[in-house]
Amino acid sequence: MIDIHCHILPGVDDGAKNLAESIELAKQAHQEGITAIVATPHHHHPSFSNDGHSVIEAVEQLNHALKEHEIPVDILPAQEIRIHGEMTSQFETGDLLTYGGHQQYLLVEFPSSQVPRYTKQLFYELRMQDYIPIIAHPERNKVFIEKPDVLYEFVKDGALTQVTTSSVTGHFGKNIKKFSEQLIEFNLTHFIASDAHNLSERTFRMTEALNEVEKLFGYDYVMQLKENAELLIEGQFVYAEPPERIRTRKKWLGIF
Repeated sequence: MIDIHCHILPGVDDGAKNLAESIELAKQAHQEGITAIVATPHHHHPSFSNDGHSVIEAVEQLNHALKEHEIPVDILPAQEIRIHGEMTSQFETGDLLTYGGHQQYLLVEFPSSQVPRYTKQLFYELRMQDYIPIIAHPERNKVFIEKPDVLYEFVKDGALTQVTTSSVTGHFGKNIKKFSEQLIEFNLTHFIASDAHNLSERTFRMTEALNEVEKLFGYDYVMQLKENAELLIEGQFVYAEPPERIRTRKKWLGIF
């Protein structure tokens, strides 16, 4: 099993505080059956900056430490990139990383309460350069929750999305859990990942979340999520079902 969004690198953002915590996170991941973790530290975030070169170096150091501790989990480099207008010009310099270094998919984070006006144009420009944005945890974004058609338009135009395990399990509340389920039901998400930050409140919960998904949507869908993660890190095409607009089930009043 592969976790495509995790803050396991030590001391670089609001994730693991030090190497010891990174090692314990890797042990926890191994116990859940996770064999590979994509390290996605925050970048171009108001509080954190982790350019591609520094991420690759930190990943190499962590992999060396895990090998010394005989923990069979591979760490791969990427970033959780806060959306900004200059993204299209920052790949050639090595500032921004894509998944697996295959120059295709990248993880994009929105501010929790807004979607910038330039997003549609930026995503278009990224696609023209053969980059495909993966929107991180859209189920926790205020605009997407209140106006899911905004997310639908991005997905219809080719963006992918990733929901968080703790959202699916209800650890972020009932409303976010419900919205996560709607994103799955209407083909508006394509990956599930931990977004793990620590050993307690923000942990992996991958097994628990996948069990919940299987209960609601079936075994085949769980297998598709796992396969999508494998295709992603291999640089292969990730197939996406045609998205649908979220339809709310209204109770109609009146005499018929």
